[in-house]
Amino acid sequence: MRCPFCGHEDSQVKDSRPTDDGAAIRRRRQCEGCAARFTTFERIQLRELTVVKGDGRREPFERDKLTRSIAVAARKRPIEPVRLEKLVSGIQRQLETAGESEVTASRIGELVMEGLKGLDSVAYIRFASVYRDFSEARDFEEFAGAVGEVVKG
Repeated sequence: MRCPFCGHEDSQVKDSRPTDDGAAIRRRRQCEGCAARFTTFERIQLRELTVVKGDGRREPFERDKLTRSIAVAARKRPIEPVRLEKLVSGIQRQLETAGESEVTASRIGELVMEGLKGLDSVAYIRFASVYRDFSEARDFEEFAGAVGEVVKG
């Protein structure tokens, strides 16, 4: 593993342990060149996924991009980080086990909305406002009202 500080090719694993959700291995490494320490994560990847965008473009699936979009929606909400990590891992697992090498961006968006709906209604509405691209305040108001009815009922 290349050192992120000096670029040296070799590092030594000092400690390995599973992450909280058990979906990855966290490794503490030390560079053999500059002795700096850094952390890496090792995850199972069942297949290479390609995301098909709305305009037809294709790009590789990026777990970090999914994590960032969910984190933005959940910002300043009382949601434990481990629950967000489990949501991301669950979505990635669903996509990888679906048997397809290509997945639409809209399918990923629907899975995120489904997951956030069960976690936090505010994060769910925030994500939906970007994902559904509300063009007018009335669209947002109607959606938020429908979510409010579901939460009350």
